[in-house]
Amino acid sequence: MKSEKAGKTGEAGRIIIALDVGNEEQAVAIVDRLGPAVSFKIGLELYSAEGPAVVKKVQARGKEVFLDLKLHDIPNTVAGAVRSIFRQSVQMTTLHASGGLQMMTAAAEELRKLEEETGNEGPLLLGVTVLTSLRKEDLNETGVAGGVEDQVLRLAGLAVKAGLDGIVCSPMEIEPLRKEFGRDVLIVTPGIRPAWAAANDQKRIMTPAEAVEKGADYLVIGRPVTAAPVPEEAFLRLLQEMGSGLEI
Repeated sequence: MKSEKAGKTGEAGRIIIALDVGNEEQAVAIVDRLGPAVSFKIGLELYSAEGPAVVKKVQARGKEVFLDLKLHDIPNTVAGAVRSIFRQSVQMTTLHASGGLQMMTAAAEELRKLEEETGNEGPLLLGVTVLTSLRKEDLNETGVAGGVEDQVLRLAGLAVKAGLDGIVCSPMEIEPLRKEFGRDVLIVTPGIRPAWAAANDQKRIMTPAEAVEKGADYLVIGRPVTAAPVPEEAFLRLLQEMGSGLEI
């Protein structure tokens, strides 16, 4: 695992700004306004509209890219997607842990093979556990028995067994995950809302300072910064709120 990569870029490097916009022009405008930010998330909406070109645009500005596509398909197809993503030199990428052990193992093995063949380090592979928009009732509707924490721990265990570098979960599950896996797995947490921001459509949320204290490695934050009247001021305010909690 490449968990040692976490924590080497300071506080700003542990914040991932979500570019949840519909086109390249909007995305680049945000990146250009947020000079101190190090890493940006490109998800399904933006990637579906612009493809790899927007990844290159963000990288050309000296920024890291978290390509959040949440891959979920048969093992061979996901392994092929990992091959394509590897060529884009992104910092991290995601796949749904609910795709199962075989799918995640195929992805991890393909990445290791590519790293050996090229001598280049690939992206961190992250298993998405339970989306922050879901609650116990939502899981039960899909046939998943038990609560959110049980399902997160179950899927995280599969991700670790498959050889993934880390997992994505809401900040509410950080403590049980650290108790179960220690520091051997990276934890990336969406569902982060500063004390001064609205919750929007996410249900299992926490402030940045709280998430850091509980052991999050990376925090994904979007609208509280990108939709602020002055995004650069909101980003600096976010760093101040976090304080020194991200230092290891």
